[in-house]
Order: sequence, then C-alpha cells, then structure tokens
Amino acid sequence: MKARFLLFLFLLFSKMLMSQDVANSYIPSDAIHAAQKEFQDSRYGLFIHWGPSSLLGAGEWVMNVRNIHVKDYSKLQKFFNPVDFDAAEWVGVAKKAGMKYITFITRHHDGFSNWDTKASGWKITNTPYGKDVVKLLAEECQRQDMKLFLYYSLLDWYREDYPHETGRTGKGTGRSAQGNYDSYFSFMKTQLTELLTNYGPIAGIWLDGHWDQTAEEGAADRSSRIDWRYDELYAHIHKLQPHCLIGNNHHLSTFPGEDFQMFERDLPGENKSGYNFQSTSQNLPLETCETINGSWGYNMTDRNYKTVQQIIHYLVNAAGRNANLLLNVGPLPNGEIQAEFRDTLSKAGLWLQQYGHTIYGSRGNIISPQPWGVATGKGKMIYVHWLKQTGQPDLFLPGVKKRIKKATLLSDGTNLKFRQKQDGIYIMTKNIPFDVFNTIIQLETQ
Repeated sequence: MKARFLLFLFLLFSKMLMSQDVANSYIPSDAIHAAQKEFQDSRYGLFIHWGPSSLLGAGEWVMNVRNIHVKDYSKLQKFFNPVDFDAAEWVGVAKKAGMKYITFITRHHDGFSNWDTKASGWKITNTPYGKDVVKLLAEECQRQDMKLFLYYSLLDWYREDYPHETGRTGKGTGRSAQGNYDSYFSFMKTQLTELLTNYGPIAGIWLDGHWDQTAEEGAADRSSRIDWRYDELYAHIHKLQPHCLIGNNHHLSTFPGEDFQMFERDLPGENKSGYNFQSTSQNLPLETCETINGSWGYNMTDRNYKTVQQIIHYLVNAAGRNANLLLNVGPLPNGEIQAEFRDTLSKAGLWLQQYGHTIYGSRGNIISPQPWGVATGKGKMIYVHWLKQTGQPDLFLPGVKKRIKKATLLSDGTNLKFRQKQDGIYIMTKNIPFDVFNTIIQLETQ
C-alpha cells in the first residue's frame, strides 16, 4: 500500500515538473519578436469599453455593483440598439488623436459578446441592432491601417459554468448551478477561435479577470483558486495567429507565454491604484491603461475629464518609462464617442503631429524618472521632456555616458548651454521659455 502511495506521489510530482517545463519552454517566435517591436514603436492606443451595460449609464461593472440578476440583466439585449455606431468614425477618432492601435472589448465581465458568436445567444446580433460590431470594426481597421487588439474577459458574471463559487465578484447575479471549468474553458476556446479565425489579422489578445480567482492585490499569497490552463490557451492563440501578442491583466508578474505586460491605472514601477504590486518586466514591452475620465464604460455622471495637458503628460511619462499608453473611452449607448472625448483627443493629436517623433519609435529608461520629467531616445538623439518646473537652475540627467555634441530647444532650434560631467549632464534652463504641455530639449550624441 505504501509503495503504491509513493508511486502515486512520484507520478504526480513528475507531471507537475513536466507541466512546469512546458510552461517555461515558451520561446517567442520571430513573428512575435517583430510584433513586439512594432507594438513598442506605436506607443499610443485607444481602449474602448462598450456594450449593453452602457445603457444603464453607470459604468461597465454595474451588473456586479447593483447585484442585477442574470434574468433581469438579459432584458438589456432587447434595448441595445446602437444605431449611431460608425466604425469609420471610431477609427478616425483614434487616427486623429495620433493613436496607432485600438483595443476593443469583445466580451466584458457581464459575458455579452460584441460579435456573432456561435457559442452563445447573449450577443449583439440578437439585439435590435443585429450587426456584428467586431466584424465592422476589424474591416475598418484594415481599411485605415489601424492595428486591432481584442480584449476578452476570463471571468463571467452571466454564465452558470464559470467557477463563480470561488470567484470574488459576481456573487449577486442569481446563479445557483455549480460551475464547471472544463465546460467554461471549452466555451472560451471556441470563442477565441472565432475571434482569431473570422476577423482577419489580430495584433493581440488582451485578457482580464484572472484576479477574480485570487486574494486581493497586495496579499502575500495570490495564487489562483482554479487552473486556468494558460499553457493550452496561449498555445492555441499563438497557433491560430503566430504574430498575435498575448497580455494578461492579472496584476502579477508575467507568466510564460505572455508577450507584453500591462499596468492598470499606473505607470510601470508605481502603485497609486493599489493594483500593481508586480515587478516590472525587463524583457517584454510594457503598457499602461488609463481612462480619459474616471470610468471605463459610459457613466453619465462622470465629468472628471482629463485635460489635454494631462493626456500629453501621461503619454510622455509612459514613453519615458519605456511603456505604451492605452487611453480608454466609453462610448454612448447609441455608439457615439462623446464630444468631450473627441475634442480632447484631437487636441492632443495636434501636439503629436509636431512632436510625435520624440515618442513614436522611441525607447525609455534613458534615465530614471526625475522630479522635472523624463527622457526618451531614438538613434543618436535623446529627447529631454521637461514637464514640471522645480525651481532649480539646471535639468540634471544622471548617469548619461554618451558624449553630447549639441543641445537645442526643439520648438525653435535655439542652442542651449550644458555641462557634461562624470555623474551626468546639466542643462542650463535659466532663459528657456517653459511650455506647460512639454518643453522638449534635443540632445545630439556622438
């Protein structure tokens, strides 16, 4: 009996080691490496949260916050009729803003599918609107040369087979049947197959909801209460579209098989939101996601709109930390992106028309973030982004070893005085006019 038990333990341990070896054996392909570089070069994207939850005008978490039962929430399908949705307008807003990719919510935590899925009747083609929004958006992105990422929720407040018993959200939506992850995993795999087969080239899959099956962020043990089977899921995604990047918003350090790391409502290395205790990857592209007001989905009482200056500063601060900015809008229930968002985005886009070359294709972490701002680099140029006055006579760039040939004010080409010492570079700022949006100094290296 003891021998059989020891054999069982040996086989179990061997299986665990094999699984770990498979997980750790992920080596990004050449196609992934090329996609990662293109993703980093793009630096700026548009996030779009939208679905039947928009009808209630209280954000995309309304089903969970108000404990709306599935049978009642289902009634929204009869009223969701976004007659003013215009894919060309959405893509046009992103292009005018200077954005290079769109990340669209295909299915959020309420389980509603924004495409004509065959795996569920809870979908947009069963609304009065009846059209496949993912199809319309994907076609328009291809027409306008805009990369498309697809957000997909791992958790579900709607379906009975999602392991809701062990989740920490969606407890009040009236589900009584026992969860069945095998069934739910098969459902997700079917849906992801549809999204990666029927809609042309997809630049990336943006997963969310892992945290539902863990202790809260900051806890000592944040191991998952279920086996998500990421090895199988990630391999399936990469097999269907070998260039497709995978990111997972689990608020943890990256798992094998993931191709970029995201930070929710935080710049890399910061944790003002309370979500981001993870270490920052030194090898993968980084992305920070933030809202243009205070809400992800449409919220009719949220007037906390970010200014043009705030958006430019966030984008620059992200680039200086070698990260992209994915800036979110929550369109109106009728499908329009509201005027306040469009106006601010287009004004920030005008700034990018003039100074975007200091952001697009650049790399950050030239220096650590300073009280006055950050720096980006491209080729032989270092771009010093002076965002905040500190009262000091010089801007100090610590640790820069490259020999500086010339320093100029980018706005008008004025030559600037600087001192290069062993500890870094000192740029004299006494007579430099300060631009509240961003005063950029170009350093040409040898």
